[in-house]
Amino acid sequence: MARLSARAKRVIEFVERFCVTPEGKHVGKPIRLAPFQKKFIGEIYGSKRRARRAILSIARKNGKSALIACLILVHLVGPEAVRNSQIVSGARSRDQAALVFNLARKMIDMSPELSARIGVVPSSKRLIGLAMNVEYRALSADAATNHGLSPVLAIFDELGQVRGPNDDFVEAIETASGAYDDALQITISTQARSDADMLSMWIDEARAANDNETVCHVYEADADADLECMKAAKAANPGLGYFRSEVEYKSAMRRAARSPSFENSFRSLYLNQRINRNDPFASPKAWKAAAGDPGSPEGHTVYAGLDLARTTDLTALVLAWRADGKLRAHAHFWMPGDTIEDRTNEDRAPYSLWAEQGFIRTTPGAVLDYGFLARDIAEICAGLDVAALGYDRWQMKTLMPEFERVGVELPFEEFGQGFASMAPALNALETDLIGGTLAHGDNPVLNMCAFNAVVTMDPAGNRKLDKAKSSGRIDGMVALTIARGMEAKGMETHFNADDWITALAG
Repeated sequence: MARLSARAKRVIEFVERFCVTPEGKHVGKPIRLAPFQKKFIGEIYGSKRRARRAILSIARKNGKSALIACLILVHLVGPEAVRNSQIVSGARSRDQAALVFNLARKMIDMSPELSARIGVVPSSKRLIGLAMNVEYRALSADAATNHGLSPVLAIFDELGQVRGPNDDFVEAIETASGAYDDALQITISTQARSDADMLSMWIDEARAANDNETVCHVYEADADADLECMKAAKAANPGLGYFRSEVEYKSAMRRAARSPSFENSFRSLYLNQRINRNDPFASPKAWKAAAGDPGSPEGHTVYAGLDLARTTDLTALVLAWRADGKLRAHAHFWMPGDTIEDRTNEDRAPYSLWAEQGFIRTTPGAVLDYGFLARDIAEICAGLDVAALGYDRWQMKTLMPEFERVGVELPFEEFGQGFASMAPALNALETDLIGGTLAHGDNPVLNMCAFNAVVTMDPAGNRKLDKAKSSGRIDGMVALTIARGMEAKGMETHFNADDWITALAG
């Protein structure tokens, strides 16, 4: 660790002298900062730089909330207190905001020195540093508006929960700090679930800029890290042994290795990876294991699924057939050519590169050209034994006349997007995925859709893909699910009970 400045030393000395562990097995004992926390503090309060923004991203249960509480006290009555100033912490919910406030309050209650210097107002989650008249407020995004503030310090707790690149709550706090030349903003959080989310963008910008005003420490496991690798555990959990129990970690690690449905949550919360953890359909490990070459659909009975998106978005067609006991899939994608750069920037996905590589076909204009799309689909299906092409009726009334114009007839069948149709199709696809009988071809656009896709469940336990909850485009997975559902339906249609009974009798 680099040599600490006198300023950073004063901060660390204040924390370890006056702050006590607020809860847990070491409750009431003086806090001893871990090396990674001292390093973070050392760079924020260094002598050669004046940090205006600092980001610490680590896996959960590594002392994040306690560190936030300590820094609040440092600026409230410690060496960083500024007379007549405001400091705030911001969280996504009232409960999360209350957590930080309650930790700080417990530290105050257990310290005679802090109790004599700080006034506590529980009803409004406020603390008052009496000597310098410093006010701290715990704010939440789901409370009333937070305009009218002027904080010299703003600490964001779990900013990784923000979806997308913008957030009114964060913007209100950021812009409120404009009254100070040396205002400081600190973010302490696990990672967001996608590159397109606010915290990911902040981290990526900080890494690229490498300026003197930004401190950025990210503790994460490598993207392809094995679940049971302890090196990966320590990379994402610098507080392992300090704050996080190794026994608890290893128990969760073994569970993730046994249960694919828990893998994404483990990678997000324990390995601090950018992973969608909300009821994922496919674990990265299982999906990558199914990335075999599907071969050619020629000579096989083909079932297709079409997810026709909005006129400016991604459209997907997946052809699926079974050969050598495996469901084999080939995905095709389209986007309007004139807007693909905008979509690349908005979604933070390399659509332009994928178009250059041939994984996305571009239609002329700023909206999807249905005539172009119909001709492409007709060309793709030409010469194949397409038994059924399932579709969601969204926008199909616009596409159908285009097939009539090109003189192509395909066996279109409507496929509902509710639980009744999607649940059995998802179950069948999951059986192929987990059972090792899926080969999807490692198409990068389909991979993106698979890693984004999450499911929602009804009270009866039926599942369907949920575009609203997913972190990005999932059109390819919807099309694949429809194709698998059409295959299952086709198998039921072609099943002949008399032939089966005759075969058994023979």
